[in-house]
Amino acid sequence: MASFRSNENGAAGVPLQSAPIIQRYSDNPVLSPSQVPYGPAMVFNAGVTKYEGKYAMVFRNDYGDEQAERVHDSRTTNLGLAFSDDGVNWEVQPSPVWQWCDDEVDRVYDPRLTVIEGKVYLCFAMDTKHGLRGGIATTEDFASFDVVSLSVPDNRNMVLFPERIGGRYVRLERPMPVYSRGGRDRFDLWLSESPDLVYWGNSSLLLGVEQVAYANDKIGPGAPPVRTKQGWLTTFHVVDIDPARGKNGWEPKWTKRYSAGIMLLDLDDPRKVIGRSRAPLLAPEAPYEVEGGFRNDVIFPGGMILEDSGEVKIYYGAADTVECLATAHVDDLIALCLKDGPSGSATVED
Repeated sequence: MASFRSNENGAAGVPLQSAPIIQRYSDNPVLSPSQVPYGPAMVFNAGVTKYEGKYAMVFRNDYGDEQAERVHDSRTTNLGLAFSDDGVNWEVQPSPVWQWCDDEVDRVYDPRLTVIEGKVYLCFAMDTKHGLRGGIATTEDFASFDVVSLSVPDNRNMVLFPERIGGRYVRLERPMPVYSRGGRDRFDLWLSESPDLVYWGNSSLLLGVEQVAYANDKIGPGAPPVRTKQGWLTTFHVVDIDPARGKNGWEPKWTKRYSAGIMLLDLDDPRKVIGRSRAPLLAPEAPYEVEGGFRNDVIFPGGMILEDSGEVKIYYGAADTVECLATAHVDDLIALCLKDGPSGSATVED
């Protein structure tokens, strides 16, 4: 079994390229703030699924701009809703669909959508006065959301598998253990299971940040996995830091870069990584990904749909400002994962 030593520098300062099999939609972004009638400055990190014959998108709204301090007010964050007949042209609903603010909760954001046994489940991140939590809610009409479970701090980026495996629900997640990981970002991708979507346990590490050559900061789930004949096709986000980046967006300083990776998990036991591409699937390259945004050099996959034709639609937030689309054929994505072998199951040495 191969082993990989931790790379503290990762891909810092090193140009990254997207896989040649991936094609960005020619008219990206597919959703911009100008298309949203209630005037957010940023729309991004959407969850996308197919439900009752339509594509449904729940996206994150943030208010403020380069000149406005409101961008740092968490209570201006909410979730918007759009529908589409083709997954490309979106009809945005006239008002946000969910905002949660009270004495304890500051906001919910970064939605992920999964349909399980005919019901829509929404995973979300949640800022509270006592830590960052991950949550699961369910909806039948996208007008009201019933919260099923909330994690303890600090956990986020949760995504559900679209069916039970061995009779149990399964999710990917990214805990944020600062104390036990040296007092800094060093966050990994984990898997947990549940008998009822409420109580979660039997947690195990799926992929460590030190196993990803182009990361030096953290990794975590991306879009909810999709089933293929060869395994669960799974995107994940990858972060590297380079202090030389300086001001790289609206913020005074932004030194991170977000890319997207892809791997294939065993259908019956998703704790087994069948294959994983050692290079990025999507890296920030297009103008709307690398310039003019709240945080430049950011790609964050939040939705993935496998069409009957074999085309895979991957929806991703770009520069924390707009929502975009990229496509590839499922066979090419699987081949990309298998080309380098089951590198995700390597033994890690720090």
